[in-house]
Amino acid sequence: MSNVLVTGANGQLGSEIKDLAPNYNQYHFFFTDVEDLNITNPKELDVFCSTNKIQVILNCAAYTAVDKAEEEVDVCNAVNNIATLNLAKVAKAQNIKLIHTSTDYVFDGKKYIPFKEEDTTNPINTYGKTKLLGEEALKKINPVNSIIIRTSWVYSSFGNNFVKTMLKLAQDRNQLSIIADQIGTPTYAYDLAKIMLNIIPKINSSKVHVYHYANEGVASWYDFAFEIFHQTSINCKILPIETKDYPTAAERPLYSVMNKSKIKNTFEIEIPHWKISLANCLKKI
Repeated sequence: MSNVLVTGANGQLGSEIKDLAPNYNQYHFFFTDVEDLNITNPKELDVFCSTNKIQVILNCAAYTAVDKAEEEVDVCNAVNNIATLNLAKVAKAQNIKLIHTSTDYVFDGKKYIPFKEEDTTNPINTYGKTKLLGEEALKKINPVNSIIIRTSWVYSSFGNNFVKTMLKLAQDRNQLSIIADQIGTPTYAYDLAKIMLNIIPKINSSKVHVYHYANEGVASWYDFAFEIFHQTSINCKILPIETKDYPTAAERPLYSVMNKSKIKNTFEIEIPHWKISLANCLKKI
């Protein structure tokens, strides 16, 4: 039985892993969040991993408040960059397998062909910049059997997300304006959690590898909202608007669809379409 540390266990992805854990008896899980383990503190992390003989780390911890990050740069950097550096160091020192989650926001969104892992990164907001710094720190330390999984537009039956926000807003309003010129792919955290757990035994690398994972298909936020209401038979009119009509503190990439061929071929996995996964999530909600 392998000892697995899950950081950010109270977030969407961590909560999905926790929910799936009973199906994975080959692992003994340590579910932690900031109140249990401060991964920005290297000594605390080192002691925790050595004391509990951790063999695998699933890093689901992240500062994801994209607009707030523009003001809380230091806090965002500590969680997304410094903590990743600490995890990389402890993984190398203690020979721990590491799966680190990153984001489509490491790209600037200025192309219209799905981004491949080797494409040039150029984040346009603080969140994306700190996540990229974390990736670079991990690659520099280069612990063996470590991978980075970039994902996008994550939602879940747990926590706060776009799906839940749409369902809540539709209770009080009969009309919503939703951005239609930002294009990406919604990702059901349950699907990503399952993939992470399934590929643990298959990871065998001498250097850090990067993979892209999202559900299949492409959508705008408008399309996403339309499908949420369609599947739940909610009668709420949606008006498509442009990004310029809804100013935010942080700039968003207009296109962040990712090419997933590498992770599908390497680990021999199939990825469900986002509409199918949305239906599964809505059943749980």
